[in-house]
Amino acid sequence: MILALSLALALFAAPAAAPAPSGRALNTQGFRLYQSGHFPEALEKFQQAAQATPDYALAHYNAAATLGVLRKQGKVCEYSAHRDVIMEKLATAVRLDARRLQRAREDRDLDVIRDTLGWQKLLGRTPEKEADVPALLKAVSWYGPGVGVYGTTRALKFQAKGRVELWRKDVDDSGTPRESRTRGTYTVRGRTVEVKLPGSAPVTGTLSAAGALTFPEPLGAFSDSPSECEA
Repeated sequence: MILALSLALALFAAPAAAPAPSGRALNTQGFRLYQSGHFPEALEKFQQAAQATPDYALAHYNAAATLGVLRKQGKVCEYSAHRDVIMEKLATAVRLDARRLQRAREDRDLDVIRDTLGWQKLLGRTPEKEADVPALLKAVSWYGPGVGVYGTTRALKFQAKGRVELWRKDVDDSGTPRESRTRGTYTVRGRTVEVKLPGSAPVTGTLSAAGALTFPEPLGAFSDSPSECEA
Protein backbone atom coordinates (compact mmCIF):
# COMPACT_ATOMS: atom_id res chain seq x y z
CA MET A 1 0.00 0.00 0.00
CA ILE A 2 2.81 2.39 0.91
CA LEU A 3 4.76 1.49 -2.25
CA ALA A 4 1.68 1.98 -4.41
CA LEU A 5 0.96 5.32 -2.81
CA SER A 6 4.57 6.45 -3.24
CA LEU A 7 4.51 5.48 -6.91
CA ALA A 8 1.28 7.36 -7.44
CA LEU A 9 2.70 10.48 -5.79
CA ALA A 10 5.87 10.25 -7.89
CA LEU A 11 3.88 10.00 -11.10
CA PHE A 12 1.71 12.92 -10.05
CA ALA A 13 4.75 15.04 -9.27
CA ALA A 14 6.57 14.27 -12.54
CA PRO A 15 6.84 17.36 -14.77
CA ALA A 16 4.57 17.38 -17.81
CA ALA A 17 6.22 17.12 -21.23
CA ALA A 18 6.68 20.48 -22.93
CA PRO A 19 4.07 21.08 -25.65
CA ALA A 20 5.28 20.81 -29.23
CA PRO A 21 5.96 24.20 -30.82
CA SER A 22 3.13 25.54 -32.92
CA GLY A 23 3.32 26.05 -36.65
CA ARG A 24 3.50 29.80 -36.17
CA ALA A 25 6.34 29.48 -33.67
CA LEU A 26 8.29 27.22 -36.01
CA ASN A 27 7.67 29.62 -38.89
CA THR A 28 9.03 32.50 -36.81
CA GLN A 29 12.16 30.48 -36.03
CA GLY A 30 12.55 29.74 -39.72
CA PHE A 31 12.17 33.39 -40.66
CA ARG A 32 14.97 34.38 -38.29
CA LEU A 33 17.22 31.72 -39.76
CA TYR A 34 16.33 32.87 -43.28
CA GLN A 35 17.18 36.48 -42.40
CA SER A 36 20.57 35.41 -41.08
CA GLY A 37 21.31 33.46 -44.27
CA HIS A 38 20.97 29.98 -42.78
CA PHE A 39 18.73 28.72 -45.57
CA PRO A 40 18.90 24.93 -45.05
CA GLU A 41 18.03 25.35 -41.37
CA ALA A 42 15.28 27.81 -42.29
CA LEU A 43 13.81 25.34 -44.78
CA GLU A 44 13.69 22.65 -42.10
CA LYS A 45 11.74 24.94 -39.77
CA PHE A 46 9.31 26.03 -42.49
CA GLN A 47 8.66 22.41 -43.43
CA GLN A 48 8.09 21.52 -39.78
CA ALA A 49 5.70 24.48 -39.49
CA ALA A 50 3.71 23.31 -42.51
CA GLN A 51 3.55 19.81 -41.09
CA ALA A 52 2.47 21.05 -37.65
CA THR A 53 -0.21 23.33 -39.12
CA PRO A 54 -1.12 22.09 -42.62
CA ASP A 55 -3.52 24.96 -43.31
CA TYR A 56 -0.92 27.63 -42.49
CA ALA A 57 -0.34 29.22 -45.90
CA LEU A 58 2.68 31.29 -44.88
CA ALA A 59 4.68 28.22 -43.85
CA HIS A 60 4.12 26.60 -47.27
CA TYR A 61 4.99 29.86 -49.01
CA ASN A 62 8.19 30.35 -47.03
CA ALA A 63 9.26 26.76 -47.75
CA ALA A 64 8.76 27.42 -51.48
CA ALA A 65 10.72 30.68 -51.38
CA THR A 66 13.59 29.14 -49.43
CA LEU A 67 13.79 26.24 -51.89
CA GLY A 68 14.00 28.90 -54.58
CA VAL A 69 17.03 30.42 -52.87
CA LEU A 70 18.70 27.01 -52.54
CA ARG A 71 18.02 26.31 -56.20
CA LYS A 72 19.67 29.59 -57.17
CA GLN A 73 22.66 28.54 -55.09
CA GLY A 74 22.98 25.32 -57.10
CA LYS A 75 21.88 23.07 -54.24
CA VAL A 76 19.07 21.38 -56.16
CA CYS A 77 19.95 17.78 -55.44
CA GLU A 78 21.01 18.30 -51.83
CA TYR A 79 17.69 19.83 -50.78
CA SER A 80 15.32 18.58 -53.52
CA ALA A 81 14.94 22.12 -54.79
CA HIS A 82 13.27 20.96 -58.00
CA ARG A 83 10.96 23.27 -59.88
CA ASP A 84 7.93 21.02 -59.47
CA VAL A 85 8.53 20.74 -55.71
CA ILE A 86 8.73 24.52 -55.36
CA MET A 87 5.57 24.93 -57.42
CA GLU A 88 3.68 22.35 -55.35
CA LYS A 89 4.41 24.24 -52.14
CA LEU A 90 3.61 27.60 -53.70
CA ALA A 91 0.35 26.33 -55.19
CA THR A 92 -0.65 25.00 -51.76
CA ALA A 93 0.06 28.40 -50.20
CA VAL A 94 -2.04 30.20 -52.83
CA ARG A 95 -4.87 27.70 -52.45
CA LEU A 96 -4.93 28.35 -48.71
CA ASP A 97 -4.53 32.13 -49.03
CA ALA A 98 -5.03 33.81 -52.41
CA ARG A 99 -3.09 36.87 -51.19
CA ARG A 100 0.12 34.83 -51.45
CA LEU A 101 -0.05 35.09 -55.25
CA GLN A 102 0.48 38.84 -55.24
CA ARG A 103 3.48 38.43 -52.97
CA ALA A 104 4.82 35.69 -55.23
CA ARG A 105 4.63 37.97 -58.27
CA GLU A 106 7.18 40.29 -56.64
CA ASP A 107 9.36 37.72 -54.84
CA ARG A 108 12.76 37.33 -56.48
CA ASP A 109 13.29 34.05 -54.62
CA LEU A 110 10.66 32.56 -56.93
CA ASP A 111 12.18 33.72 -60.22
CA VAL A 112 13.34 30.13 -60.75
CA ILE A 113 9.78 28.95 -61.46
CA ARG A 114 8.45 31.78 -63.66
CA ASP A 115 8.93 29.68 -66.80
CA THR A 116 6.99 26.63 -65.56
CA LEU A 117 3.50 25.50 -66.48
CA GLY A 118 2.60 25.56 -62.80
CA TRP A 119 3.36 29.26 -62.49
CA GLN A 120 1.48 30.03 -65.68
CA LYS A 121 -1.53 28.16 -64.30
CA LEU A 122 -1.46 30.33 -61.17
CA LEU A 123 -1.59 33.34 -63.51
CA GLY A 124 -4.67 31.90 -65.20
CA ARG A 125 -3.11 30.36 -68.31
CA THR A 126 -3.61 26.66 -68.85
CA PRO A 127 -2.89 24.18 -71.67
CA GLU A 128 -6.49 23.02 -71.28
CA LYS A 129 -7.48 26.23 -73.10
CA GLU A 130 -6.47 26.05 -76.74
CA ALA A 131 -6.40 29.85 -76.94
CA ASP A 132 -3.61 29.90 -74.33
CA VAL A 133 -1.29 27.61 -76.30
CA PRO A 134 0.68 30.36 -78.14
CA ALA A 135 1.34 32.30 -74.92
CA LEU A 136 2.32 29.16 -73.00
CA LEU A 137 4.79 28.06 -75.64
CA LYS A 138 6.68 31.35 -75.24
CA ALA A 139 6.36 31.66 -71.47
CA VAL A 140 7.57 28.15 -70.59
CA SER A 141 11.03 26.61 -70.97
CA TRP A 142 10.71 23.17 -72.57
CA TYR A 143 13.10 20.34 -71.72
CA GLY A 144 13.64 16.94 -73.26
CA PRO A 145 14.35 13.79 -71.23
CA GLY A 146 17.70 13.27 -69.54
CA VAL A 147 20.51 10.82 -70.14
CA GLY A 148 21.95 9.66 -66.81
CA VAL A 149 24.48 11.99 -65.23
CA TYR A 150 24.38 14.25 -68.29
CA GLY A 151 20.85 15.39 -67.48
CA THR A 152 18.66 17.02 -70.09
CA THR A 153 20.18 16.79 -73.56
CA ARG A 154 17.82 19.05 -75.50
CA ALA A 155 15.56 22.03 -74.88
CA LEU A 156 13.31 24.33 -76.88
CA LYS A 157 12.77 28.03 -76.33
CA PHE A 158 9.95 29.65 -78.29
CA GLN A 159 10.44 33.36 -78.83
CA ALA A 160 8.58 36.34 -80.24
CA LYS A 161 7.90 36.77 -83.96
CA GLY A 162 7.80 33.05 -84.63
CA ARG A 163 11.42 32.33 -83.71
CA VAL A 164 12.56 29.21 -81.88
CA GLU A 165 15.91 27.98 -80.56
CA LEU A 166 16.88 24.33 -80.11
CA TRP A 167 19.60 23.67 -77.53
CA ARG A 168 21.33 20.30 -77.65
CA LYS A 169 23.94 18.48 -75.63
CA ASP A 170 25.59 15.68 -77.58
CA VAL A 171 27.85 13.20 -75.78
CA ASP A 172 30.65 11.57 -77.76
CA ASP A 173 32.09 8.08 -77.28
CA SER A 174 34.56 9.35 -74.68
CA GLY A 175 31.74 10.78 -72.58
CA THR A 176 32.53 14.39 -73.40
CA PRO A 177 29.42 16.57 -73.80
CA ARG A 178 29.25 19.21 -76.52
CA GLU A 179 26.56 21.90 -76.58
CA SER A 180 25.06 23.53 -79.66
CA ARG A 181 22.24 25.94 -80.49
CA THR A 182 20.18 26.01 -83.65
CA ARG A 183 17.79 28.84 -84.49
CA GLY A 184 14.68 28.34 -86.58
CA THR A 185 11.05 29.33 -86.88
CA TYR A 186 7.69 27.98 -85.74
CA THR A 187 3.98 28.40 -86.34
CA VAL A 188 0.98 27.51 -84.17
CA ARG A 189 -2.52 26.44 -85.23
CA GLY A 190 -4.72 25.40 -82.36
CA ARG A 191 -2.67 22.80 -80.49
CA THR A 192 -0.48 22.03 -83.48
CA VAL A 193 3.08 23.38 -83.48
CA GLU A 194 5.29 23.22 -86.57
CA VAL A 195 9.02 23.76 -86.10
CA LYS A 196 11.38 24.48 -88.98
CA LEU A 197 15.13 24.18 -88.40
CA PRO A 198 17.87 24.80 -90.99
CA GLY A 199 18.80 21.70 -92.96
CA SER A 200 15.86 19.67 -91.66
CA ALA A 201 12.33 18.99 -92.82
CA PRO A 202 9.55 20.71 -90.82
CA VAL A 203 8.46 18.78 -87.74
CA THR A 204 4.87 18.97 -86.49
CA GLY A 205 3.92 18.32 -82.86
CA THR A 206 1.18 19.13 -80.36
CA LEU A 207 0.78 20.64 -76.92
CA SER A 208 -1.70 18.44 -75.09
CA ALA A 209 -4.29 19.61 -72.59
CA ALA A 210 -2.13 18.00 -69.90
CA GLY A 211 0.85 20.17 -70.88
CA ALA A 212 2.99 17.65 -72.77
CA LEU A 213 4.75 19.00 -75.86
CA THR A 214 5.37 16.10 -78.23
CA PHE A 215 7.06 15.89 -81.64
CA PRO A 216 8.17 12.95 -83.75
CA GLU A 217 11.86 12.09 -83.46
CA PRO A 218 14.43 13.53 -83.65
CA LEU A 219 12.86 16.25 -81.50
CA GLY A 220 10.75 13.96 -79.30
CA ALA A 221 8.90 14.89 -76.10
CA PHE A 222 9.31 17.96 -73.91
CA SER A 223 8.05 19.08 -70.50
CA ASP A 224 8.68 22.07 -68.23
CA SER A 225 10.98 20.09 -65.89
CA PRO A 226 14.65 19.50 -66.68
CA SER A 227 16.24 16.17 -65.79
CA GLU A 228 18.24 16.69 -62.61
CA CYS A 229 20.04 14.59 -59.99
CA GLU A 230 19.91 11.37 -62.00
CA ALA A 231 22.59 8.79 -61.29
